[in-house]
Amino acid sequence: MFRYVLLEIRRTLRDGAFLIFGTGMPVMMYLIFTNIGGEDVDGWKTASMVGMAAYGALGSAMSIGTGVASDKSLGWLQQLRVTPLAPTHAVVGRAISGSVTVLPTILTVLLAGGLVNGVRMAVWQWAALILLLWIGALPFTMLGLGNGYRLTPQGTGVVNIACLTGFAVVGGLWFPLELLPEWLRSVGRFTPANRFADLGWAVTDGHSPGVTTVGVLGGWLLLFGTYAVISYRRSARTV
Repeated sequence: MFRYVLLEIRRTLRDGAFLIFGTGMPVMMYLIFTNIGGEDVDGWKTASMVGMAAYGALGSAMSIGTGVASDKSLGWLQQLRVTPLAPTHAVVGRAISGSVTVLPTILTVLLAGGLVNGVRMAVWQWAALILLLWIGALPFTMLGLGNGYRLTPQGTGVVNIACLTGFAVVGGLWFPLELLPEWLRSVGRFTPANRFADLGWAVTDGHSPGVTTVGVLGGWLLLFGTYAVISYRRSARTV
């Protein structure tokens, strides 16, 4: 599996356009959202930095599904199936390689927060923020993989965009969850996107993530991971 992971990492890093636009869009949105009024009301620049880094990481993680769908249409998955690689290892290996695209997005948004918006935190908070957002994006990587194994390249792109937008709005990544109706707020608190961003919000508040946050994210990881493995197995009948 190690060689497979290295192969997929090299293939991912060859897509320079994806890395540029995938990291540039969240940064642009963050700087626009936080500098319209000119004032940092109630630490909005810090909270928005976490939310937009989570949004960028979520988008980068799910976008790996489009590449998987393209591989399926080109016959790459057929070649992969003749190897001794087990389905679970194939999915985990692709998820690990996909995490490479998540880290640049997180780092770029955080750099914009620190260098442009003047966000200040302790060194341990910056380090913990990077690590938790990087690891916490894994459920969305699994969701993107599941979509890619199950759908066509065009279908994967549409479904991923719909999921990304829905997660961002209901999860409170673009604006505070308190602005939503009460019933939608209750739903939003248990979405994977909200709990994902809460990993970072907890760190910026100076404490570790709560048990509920970790438990909810763990549940979504199990659900999306199962979906990815089942989709990989099912794709054997469609490639």
